Amino acid sequence: MATASRSHALSAFRSRDFRLLWGGQTVSFAGDTAFLVAIGWYVTTLTGSPGSLGLVLALQSAALLTTLLIGGVIADRYPRRLLMIGSDLARAGLVGVLAALDATGRLSFPAILVLVALIGLADGFFQPAFGGIVPLVVEQPFLSSANSMLNVARQTAAIAGPALAAVVYGAAGSTTVFALDAGSFLFSAALLWRARPRRLEPEPTEGPWRDLAAGFRYVAGVPWLWSGIAVTTLILMVAMAPYQSLLPRLVREHFHLGIGAYGLIFSLQAVGMVAGSFAFAHVNPRRRRAVLCFTAFSINDAFMLLLAVSPWFPLAAAASLARGFFIGTGIGLWMTMVTELVPEGYLSRVISLDFFGSFGLTPVGYLVAAGLAGLFAPQAIIAAGATLGALLWLLPLVSARVRSVD
Repeated sequence: MATASRSHALSAFRSRDFRLLWGGQTVSFAGDTAFLVAIGWYVTTLTGSPGSLGLVLALQSAALLTTLLIGGVIADRYPRRLLMIGSDLARAGLVGVLAALDATGRLSFPAILVLVALIGLADGFFQPAFGGIVPLVVEQPFLSSANSMLNVARQTAAIAGPALAAVVYGAAGSTTVFALDAGSFLFSAALLWRARPRRLEPEPTEGPWRDLAAGFRYVAGVPWLWSGIAVTTLILMVAMAPYQSLLPRLVREHFHLGIGAYGLIFSLQAVGMVAGSFAFAHVNPRRRRAVLCFTAFSINDAFMLLLAVSPWFPLAAAASLARGFFIGTGIGLWMTMVTELVPEGYLSRVISLDFFGSFGLTPVGYLVAAGLAGLFAPQAIIAAGATLGALLWLLPLVSARVRSVD
């Protein structure tokens, strides 16, 4: 029985097209996480302002939201593979420009703001197509395997990415980290070019705005979808945004450590997420999945609270590892429910609405965190957000219709 379960966990790799998708995204994810660590440290060092990184992240998130919904409509009407390749090439060029400016000593804070905004615009076209292509490269019984293995790829890359950023940044400078990220987008595009996903026959269209409205109506009619998106909107604003933007300051001022410790927090969370993803794929629960999903996310924020208030860095590092496990489990459950239960013709629109709704208030969260950063200690801000998040995740489970979702 154990052998069968492990075989099922890896069954998506039977598909050549999934292997190409997985390989390209593993490298691209590594580039993204390395970029996040490098840009975070670069901006914080460049400006000396506790709120500057929050402004960068807010602008990138707002730009992504600008194109996300139309990206979902386009991905339900045109080849998702080509949309992903176009986005990869655009982001490769933009990060390449950022690296070139850094190499010549002309990378200013305003230039960073412009470039991350453009990167965010391109990313908004990629995400709905990426989520929607998964059922086109694997068969339905293997969707839990595919979603889990993509999450493993994302988090395995997140283990290597921050470590790579810390080492390369220290040895060769930020320019090299940025250049590696640009190359990772080119690698992803090259593998996607070789893939041949199953062709999706689009439903008759009434125009982009009516197609988008149809996606809204579908989500509004599914309680576990709209309630999950609604609470995620609030939680990412009050918990995730302050955590991401203030973590460098927490590491420097509370634990009195440097970029190596900052990268370690990311890497340990990623290790936990890999373990959580494998655990989900191994068990592959088929009952009460909504209950398991929201409970896992709630526990994750409880461990974020522990990380923030811990007086010792080793305990904070252990909390990061534990919260990663529950994030990996929750994401595996959520994405498998979405890809299994949402009709293919709506899938990219639903994923775009999921992203848009979930991250809709995140720019506000970054800006609020930036404003509060000068008034309160980072551990107090992060702890308050984590406490609210842990409670809010349980709200959808008040509904019996949500609790009954398998």
